[in-house]
Amino acid sequence: MMSTSLRRLLDALPAHQHAAAQQRFARRQAVLGDRLQRLYGHLPGHAAWFDGLMAEVGQLMAARPATLQALDATREDRPDWFCSPDMLGYSAYADRFGGNLRGAAARIPHLRELGVTYLHLLPFLRPRAGESDGGFAVASFDEVDPRLGSMADLEDLTARLREAGISLCADMILNHVADDHPWAQGAAAGDPGLRDFFHVLDRDAAAAYERTLGQVFPEAAPGNFTHVPAMGGWVWSTFYPFQWDLNYANPAVFAAVATAMLRLANRGIEVFRLDSTAFLWKRLGTDCMNQPEAHLLLQALRALVDIAAPGVLLKAEAIVPTRELPGYFGSADAPECHLAYHSTLMTAGWAALAEQDASLVRAVAAATPPLPPGASWLTYVRCHDDIGWKHLLAEAGSLERLAGVAHFYNDGAGYADGVGFQGGLATNGTAAALSGLEAATSDQAIELALRRLLLVHGLALCFGGLPVLYMGDELAMPNDHAYRDDPARAHDSRWIQRAPFDEARAAQRHDLASPTGRAHAGLRRLIRLRRQLPDLAAGVPCTALDAADPALLALARGEHVLALFNFSARTLVVDLQALGGAGTLALEPWDQAWLDRRSGRHLGDTMEEAR
Repeated sequence: MMSTSLRRLLDALPAHQHAAAQQRFARRQAVLGDRLQRLYGHLPGHAAWFDGLMAEVGQLMAARPATLQALDATREDRPDWFCSPDMLGYSAYADRFGGNLRGAAARIPHLRELGVTYLHLLPFLRPRAGESDGGFAVASFDEVDPRLGSMADLEDLTARLREAGISLCADMILNHVADDHPWAQGAAAGDPGLRDFFHVLDRDAAAAYERTLGQVFPEAAPGNFTHVPAMGGWVWSTFYPFQWDLNYANPAVFAAVATAMLRLANRGIEVFRLDSTAFLWKRLGTDCMNQPEAHLLLQALRALVDIAAPGVLLKAEAIVPTRELPGYFGSADAPECHLAYHSTLMTAGWAALAEQDASLVRAVAAATPPLPPGASWLTYVRCHDDIGWKHLLAEAGSLERLAGVAHFYNDGAGYADGVGFQGGLATNGTAAALSGLEAATSDQAIELALRRLLLVHGLALCFGGLPVLYMGDELAMPNDHAYRDDPARAHDSRWIQRAPFDEARAAQRHDLASPTGRAHAGLRRLIRLRRQLPDLAAGVPCTALDAADPALLALARGEHVLALFNFSARTLVVDLQALGGAGTLALEPWDQAWLDRRSGRHLGDTMEEAR
């Protein structure tokens, strides 16, 4: 007998969609029903609420364009489509990259030249008026930032990207909305239903939670609560006072956010970066991070996506220690996110450069569990955000050691031109600046800086996952110190790595006499080499082998690939026999080599084109 919830779903759909919808619902109903029952089943009217949710989902499925329905069917037949070594990501702010969404579309030839198949444009929905945390304070899920264009421009961009074989990734900020979002405005105006969308506490209750909470921005936005007179209490605001945390103990919040995401999926967005996933559930006496209910929410969200838009991927933005990352993939029976940032790998790579010791990368590799089927790490070198050193504490063993790494990057103790953040235990700066290229004044210094830049990118490209380039790193763009002259940005040093796309450098990208051209050529060669190696696909085992020298990182990928990285200023003579190969290899300072594991043959002279 058909359940009421399935009937409500099918009633919203044309008859030709019933069979596929019924099959998808059958695959996911157990997880969806169980997770929502565990979260909300104790509340009055739960069954009716769930039936209503499925009716809304059915309406959104009926509205899904035919081209996207075809994409769903194709990807259902190949659920690991994003795990191939052909995949390459690129991340940028739309305005920094092309001025607006139309300008971003005009950059498609640049992306295709690099081999990009996945474009993450950072927040482009309508943000809060005034300060908006770089767009992460969203005032509407259904409008594009007017400075960047319109929803029609978004749909045109997604269509053009899809024709070029590129999937658009967008941020879905799960934890909070701006204080001028209609939900927040309605709550402040006295709407009791919308007031329940947020956590509003009295002073004593807020203080009780505060005793065990950390602080995301202790300098710029200390504390986790903001007194809002119109709300008659203290509103939970983990990030900034103008970003109000959503109350996911209220099922109406889950339904509102889930349907907003599915509406955006119908606009052609193929990947959602689920921002601040670790913070979704609050529990007194804890740090309110990584709570079990946060995973139940994400598993329910994944089940809805698998029913309504199975061509869409979910990516967890959970910048947490290595041991806590696997939870964001879920399990075979209850999948969660398709992708998760491997932030500790990124951080360990930079630490290895500073210490001239690869032990932290080896520790992270050893602590990284095998990927479940149909899942992938997202590996990267830099992003729009800071490098938070404290996330390596489990591997480093002490804050003192991490403070030494931070000192190297933040205080001019070495070649790097970084800027301290969050009291010094975080660093901002572009990849080129942190690699020493910005400060390099001699040919030799430029050469070594380029090797370091390519070394950390080589690690991200061969570790196993979906590697993502940050805009400008392919051009070795330097820090943008002009942010200090902008009163709206001067307080936040993360803007140092958010410079506009450099047209002059882009014009130089094929000039091998310039550092820009050498960086671009070196990255393109690594990317092309990766595409030729099936053993570099996500899910193929990655093992950090024992190495005789602490500066040497030796990664074995599958049966055929041995990747060697020299994280030091010394030339290393590597005994390949000890690593399962044959002969020896001289690895120059900060150099890398990708070899056939058995013969020791170079799979590509990875550095030659860059020199």
